[in-house]
Amino acid sequence: MAHPTCSSQLTSLSDRNAVFVRHAPSRSSNRLNAFPTQRQRQRLHSQLLRASAILTKEEPSIASTSGSGDSSNGAMPADINWDELGFGIDHMAPYMYRATYHPGSGWEGGLEPYGPLQLDPSAQVLNYGQSVFEGMKAQRSAKGNIVVFRPDENAARMMAGAERLSMPPPPPELFLEAVLSTCRANAHYIPPQGKGSLYMRPLLLGTGSILGLGPAPSYSFVVYAAAVGAYFKTGQLTPIDLIVEERFHRAAPGGMGGTKAAGNYSPVLVVQLAAKQSGYADVVYLDAKTDTYLEEVSSCNIFVVKGNTIKTPPLAGTILPGVTRKSVIQLARQLGYEVQETNVAVTEAMEADEIFTTGTAVVVSAVGSLTHRGVRKQFGEAGQPTRTALRLYEALTALQQEKADDPFGWIVPVA
Repeated sequence: MAHPTCSSQLTSLSDRNAVFVRHAPSRSSNRLNAFPTQRQRQRLHSQLLRASAILTKEEPSIASTSGSGDSSNGAMPADINWDELGFGIDHMAPYMYRATYHPGSGWEGGLEPYGPLQLDPSAQVLNYGQSVFEGMKAQRSAKGNIVVFRPDENAARMMAGAERLSMPPPPPELFLEAVLSTCRANAHYIPPQGKGSLYMRPLLLGTGSILGLGPAPSYSFVVYAAAVGAYFKTGQLTPIDLIVEERFHRAAPGGMGGTKAAGNYSPVLVVQLAAKQSGYADVVYLDAKTDTYLEEVSSCNIFVVKGNTIKTPPLAGTILPGVTRKSVIQLARQLGYEVQETNVAVTEAMEADEIFTTGTAVVVSAVGSLTHRGVRKQFGEAGQPTRTALRLYEALTALQQEKADDPFGWIVPVA
């Protein structure tokens, strides 16, 4: 386990409205100084799987998990059209998980109805921006299960992000308990198999009040969820059009690009919105040092294909270590591709056979065209996903939906 609080004892109490947990703070002052090692990841994954089995078997749910539309609290909306789901807040799930952290008492919280968070104007997050978040999905599988994909990776990434922003990370067992509880309480908001997913957003916020610059005196960990469909409006398998951005940069060496911090995202809006007004789905950023190499898209990683070789920018601190990115690299190698994590010049991308993007929300999305300095390069047939992107999308989603065996142990059952 990568953080000493992972060894703390977990006490669960329940009533008909909530499930409360308490994690005592660690006596150790050791902090997570780097992204977890492979050995630490393996230990984390094993512990999460054990916790999943225990929670799935023992923890009471405050809402029906049958998925039939009949909820014990009557919260099932009657007007969800599963065939017309978009990616948004139209179908926000009725329950969220909230825990608070105070020095000396540690983490404490549980399930509650979805609703506003009460914050003082002097809350650290509103003044100085202590905030990291994650994105993950729960789906109904072909075997009739509700499953989540690689939550150990999300837990580890939040721990690393918390360290970067000087916040106490939620222990992995608390992270998983929050995710599984949120899934089960909102199971009636998980679309039928193949129709979409329950998108979950874990947040870690510095909610304690402070005036001078410094870490917050207290923190909140929240997991909320919504029923969603495809991220891009054109649909999951419709290729997207991208344009290369050369005025602004998403991140710089030594900065925050490799952290899933809230502050990384609003700065991209000015160019993303301009690109969408011009008919593009999103923009591709270049490296801040030379304006030569691809970095990533506003909210997803990017891959370039030439023949049997797939290249993607390396994790050098300026791009996000995506969970889907990591998974696609492993799947592509298993399928016989040569995958290189290396710098990719924009000129090389313009000569590629294919380009695709990856992310929790976008899954795997083929790029239909890339425009650079007024020159547009078309990939594949208009309106049709390119071969490699489609192949990897099908391989990944088959695994995520339990249509194929999971040799990696990536799938964690919820119910």
